[in-house]
Amino acid sequence: MGLGKTFIGSEKSISYENQILVVCQKSKIDDWVKHFETYYPDEIVSDLSSKHPDYTAGIMVINYDIVWRREPIKELKDITMMLDESSCIKNPKSKRTKGIMKIKYKNLILLSGTPTGGKYEELITQCHMLGWKISKNLFYKRYCKYYEIDSGGFKIKIVTGYKNIAELKEQLKIYGAIFMKTNEVMDLPEQIESIITCKQLTQYKKMVKDHLCTIDGIELVGDMSMKQMLHLRQLCGIYNKYKMSALSDLMESTEDRLIIFYNFKLEFENIKKLCKKLKKPISYVNGSGKELKNYEEKSNSVTLVQYQSGAMGLNLQLSNKTIYYSLPLSGELYEQSKKRTHRIGQGKTCFYYYMMTDDSIEYDIKETLEKKENYNLKLFEKGREEIV
Repeated sequence: MGLGKTFIGSEKSISYENQILVVCQKSKIDDWVKHFETYYPDEIVSDLSSKHPDYTAGIMVINYDIVWRREPIKELKDITMMLDESSCIKNPKSKRTKGIMKIKYKNLILLSGTPTGGKYEELITQCHMLGWKISKNLFYKRYCKYYEIDSGGFKIKIVTGYKNIAELKEQLKIYGAIFMKTNEVMDLPEQIESIITCKQLTQYKKMVKDHLCTIDGIELVGDMSMKQMLHLRQLCGIYNKYKMSALSDLMESTEDRLIIFYNFKLEFENIKKLCKKLKKPISYVNGSGKELKNYEEKSNSVTLVQYQSGAMGLNLQLSNKTIYYSLPLSGELYEQSKKRTHRIGQGKTCFYYYMMTDDSIEYDIKETLEKKENYNLKLFEKGREEIV
C-alpha cells in the first residue's frame, strides 16, 4: 500500500494500446478520471457512471456496484481491464464478481495493497482471472489448514492457518503476480501509536451482564451475539460522552490536519457538531459522498472518514495524524486505513491515536485486527465452538 499503484497501473494499461476499462470504488471515480486527464491529455476519458457515458472512449472508468448492470459493457471485446483494489472481487458468488468475470478482456491488471486481507483463500477468484484455474478444493488442500463443520447438511471449512506459502507465491509469479511489502521497496517515515483511554459507561456493564440497557431514552437489547456486539460497540462510540470529551481535548491540543476514522452515522454527526463547536474546518468521505476541499486547503482541518467508503484508495498524506474514534471489524480495512497517510509523499512521522474505552470489547477487536483477522469471523467461530 502507498507505493503509487495508480501510476504503475495506468502506465501499464496505456502500453497495451487497447480500449481501457478501469473498475474502482465509487469514491475513486473522480480521482481516476482526473489522473488520466492530467497525465494522458491526448486520451478521451469517460466516466461511465455519469448520465452521458461514452462507451467508445479510449479510457472508461466505472465503479464496482454498477459495472455488472451496464449492458454496453457486455458488448466490449479485447479490452484492457484494470481492477483497482481487486480484493473487491474476492467473493466468487456475488453478482459483482460474476459480472466482472464475464467481461471479454484481452489484458488484465489487478491492483491491491491488501489482495487477501490476510486470508489466502480469498485469492482464488483473482487466481482464476489471472489464468490459474485451480479448484477451490485443491487450493484448500494444498495451501490451507482447516477443519469442517456441518451446517444444516452443508460442510463449512474453517481455516486455522496456511501451508506451502512459498510455493503459492512462486506459482502466482508464473501468472504475473508479485507480492512486495512497502519496506522492501522504499523508506517511509516512522509510525507511532498511542492509546487514549476513555472511561466506561455504567450502561456498558449492564449490557454485558443483562444483555439489556437504556440510554438517552433508547432501549438496547442484545438478545443475540451479533446484536450484543453491535450495542457494545455503540456504547463505546456513539453514546460514550467520555470518549467525546477526550476527542475534544485531543483536537484542541493541535492545529494540524487530522484524519478521524469512524463507523456509525451518529458518530459522524456527533464529531461534526464537535468540529463546529471548536471551529475546525470539516471534510468528509462517507456513503453520502466525498468533500475534501477543506482538507486540501485548510491546515487545521478535520477529515471524517467512514471505513467502508474511505479506508481504501484515498491519498491523505497532507496529514500525518490519524485518530481512530472507533475500530472496524475488518482486518483488511484496518490495514488499509493506516496507509492513507503513510505513503509516497509523506515526509513526517505518522501518528495514530486509538480512542479505547476501558475494559471493553474495543481491546479484543484491536487485538484481532493486529493479527490481520476479522473480528466478526472470530465471533462466528466462537459461537460455533459453543454450539458444538
